[in-house]
Amino acid sequence: MNSDFSAGTSAAWAALGADPALLERVSHGGPSGGLPARLPVMELARATVAVCSLAAAELAAVRSGRPVPAVRVDDGAVATAFLSDRLVRVDGRAWTAFAPLSRFWRAADGWVRTHANYPHHRERLLLALGLPDGAGADAVAGAITERRAEEVEDAVYAAGGLAVAVRDVARWAAHEQGALVPTRPLLTLERLDGGREAAPPRAWSGATGTPLLPCAGLRVLDLTRVLAGPVATRTLALLGADVLRIDAPHLPESQEAHNDTGMGKRSTTLDLGRGADHRVFEELLADADVVVTGYRPGALDRFGLSAEALAERRPGLVVAQLSAWGRYGPWRGRRGFDSLVQAATGISLLEGSDGEPGALPAQALDHGTGYLLAAAVLRALTGRYGPDGGGTRLARLALTQTAHWLVHGLASTPERGGGHDPERWTTTTDSPMGRLRHALPPVSYEGGPADWARPPGLWGADAARWATA
Repeated sequence: MNSDFSAGTSAAWAALGADPALLERVSHGGPSGGLPARLPVMELARATVAVCSLAAAELAAVRSGRPVPAVRVDDGAVATAFLSDRLVRVDGRAWTAFAPLSRFWRAADGWVRTHANYPHHRERLLLALGLPDGAGADAVAGAITERRAEEVEDAVYAAGGLAVAVRDVARWAAHEQGALVPTRPLLTLERLDGGREAAPPRAWSGATGTPLLPCAGLRVLDLTRVLAGPVATRTLALLGADVLRIDAPHLPESQEAHNDTGMGKRSTTLDLGRGADHRVFEELLADADVVVTGYRPGALDRFGLSAEALAERRPGLVVAQLSAWGRYGPWRGRRGFDSLVQAATGISLLEGSDGEPGALPAQALDHGTGYLLAAAVLRALTGRYGPDGGGTRLARLALTQTAHWLVHGLASTPERGGGHDPERWTTTTDSPMGRLRHALPPVSYEGGPADWARPPGLWGADAARWATA
């Protein structure tokens, strides 16, 4: 193995609390050049896919009683998967991932990055800037250019919108939130039993046949949105889990986004504030093995969806929680997206030029964190059902921790473009929306699945029940 690749993979595997001897099962190769950047984005991508693949192989071995399968990480497949949201097509039609008001803006003393892809975020941005509904880019540019970047940041967040001042690495390190990031690990994976008696190991059938699916028979409730969380849960679906995505009916997801991240899943809507819908959710929870949430910390607690409340009602559950800024510091309750984390943490200026901010070649914080999240769930399942016995498990990750790892924790190996043809790692299939082109999964191990068992369907159109009785 390449030593830099080994170092990144080893660090992520250690963060998962896994056996370092299993790293000998991993190799990598294939054409590089698909994620050119100043920062080691390709190393991040390789490492996160590698540990996810190895965690899947480990769980497959636990369930089947076979040796841990060999893992092969292909650079071309990895780069293509990290670009999956840009490569997805329906009947040849591309998806424009960013709306016109989601971009960088010049402020009086620097730059601001906004995110306004959803209608409610766009409305709140305009409200914060004192602009009428329907105002366009010129009006927004005029309003922001007269204000300091941090003033815009504070005003937009106060209105419930999303904007951050673009900072360099030093300014982020000196910020009250940024100063806390280096004191936290890349991820946490722990037991939630506390003083209670641990839930006993849950019986399940062995994993046999080809492809070898380590998550066969497992049920996953997916309460995530946009990219990082859905990347994790589509990976669990690839590995055989029955994944049911649940959204609030008043917060619709774009069908275009779901075309990319809904692979292998079903999708429904429930209003957890309504008694009838909440009862349906509780019935689903009673048979769930994993719950994955991707909302800002505390946002779902009023529905009884804190990790502790879930563990109380469903002992032995695996709970995985994803946030943008972490569950600490003054920004712990803020909403966030990959693009905003890049801007706040110094990544945008590192990838920019001539004083103007830039961006990573993919939403690599989202994708990388998604594969780490899936790996954490897989390792939790290995611990929950494996020789270590029962117990309720909790995994927590944050985009800002992944960003810190990218900037400070990985070997600086900038990569130039060239030699990457994504068409080699895409395929086309029929779907309810039309002919769907999508990236093939990069998570791979000997005897494992090569593609998802089903394409995405229409967002929110499935019944709120498990696929099998």
